[in-house]
Amino acid sequence: MGQALGCIQVDQSTVAIKEQFGKFDKVLEPGCHCLPWCCGYQVAGELSLRVQQLDVRCETKTKARKFLYSARISHYNCHFDNVFVNVVASIQYRAMADNASDAFYKLSNTKGQIQAYVFDVIRASVPKMELDSAFEQKNDIARAVEEELEKAMSAYGFEIVQTLIVDIEPDINVKRAMNEINAAARMRVAANEKAEAEKILQIKRAEGEAESKYLSGLGIARQRQAIVDGLRDSVLAFSENVPGTTAKDIMDMVLVTQYFDTMKEIGASSKSSAVFIPHGPGAVRDVASQIRDGLLQGQSAEV
Repeated sequence: MGQALGCIQVDQSTVAIKEQFGKFDKVLEPGCHCLPWCCGYQVAGELSLRVQQLDVRCETKTKARKFLYSARISHYNCHFDNVFVNVVASIQYRAMADNASDAFYKLSNTKGQIQAYVFDVIRASVPKMELDSAFEQKNDIARAVEEELEKAMSAYGFEIVQTLIVDIEPDINVKRAMNEINAAARMRVAANEKAEAEKILQIKRAEGEAESKYLSGLGIARQRQAIVDGLRDSVLAFSENVPGTTAKDIMDMVLVTQYFDTMKEIGASSKSSAVFIPHGPGAVRDVASQIRDGLLQGQSAEV
């Protein structure tokens, strides 16, 4: 706002309060105005019509919460939620052009007046809520503050544009406890999931081992059956092709062949293990006698 030779300039989004001999005369809109000082006219001040913001930090406490100690007794074990929190409210307001005179003359400390109403509403609303509910009902708190401010400040020529609850800060110890509770709950879920996964792995591992042993046994049984069938076929074929030979002679020859095959396999092995076996002209006969005696004992036991 500029003034020269009885003329003043009022800037955009601003109004000026014109007085004559100390009495309110009119509100001057943005633009150039003639203000003859010789007639007692003067500008008492100017008022911005722009939206202004006021951040209010209010300390209060939450509602007390009770837990039932036992269903068999009649008294309660009281655990109080009752923690102190800092509620930060952001108030956006502006002066109304139609009531610029009320906004200029009726309030000497606009921000202090708004702050007092915010304190009053927050300290009346939050103590009715538990801590978790206060976080969930931020919009309800903001709406209550806005309604109260709208009723109070409209009488002074101010409009409440928007009210926001931008933050609710519990005490640092309460925040730490809340984080520990959440961490413990997540660790419990993770431990359950890990145990379930290990259980599934053990079950699958046991099923795999059982299947492996079954298939291994089946393979050994088939191998032995094939050996028996092969020996039988060899004895029958040799008896037919070489007249005069007995089954004993054929089995002795087969045992000799198996004996030398075994020796060959042991000698060709790359492992460093040492195997001591009797070796000599009578070794095969001894092996054959032992096998034969075992078969005869088995047959006598069955009889």
